[in-house]
Amino acid sequence: MQRQPVQSSALESIGYNAETHTLELEFKEHGGVWQYFNFKPSALKKFLGSPSLGNFFVTQIKGKYKEKKVG
Repeated sequence: MQRQPVQSSALESIGYNAETHTLELEFKEHGGVWQYFNFKPSALKKFLGSPSLGNFFVTQIKGKYKEKKVG
């Protein structure tokens, strides 16, 4: 999946597959790459528009979606 670099203290890059509704996040500091499933386009819009990607991840994504470490 193609990921784009982002300005974040927690995240290196973000990717999204609109066909499968899969969010892919590359974390800084040995966090690796994780995929989050059933992540709707409306949630992606809120995520990308949030003032803090890291805070949004902790409060709105982590533990709320099925996840898989891919790298």
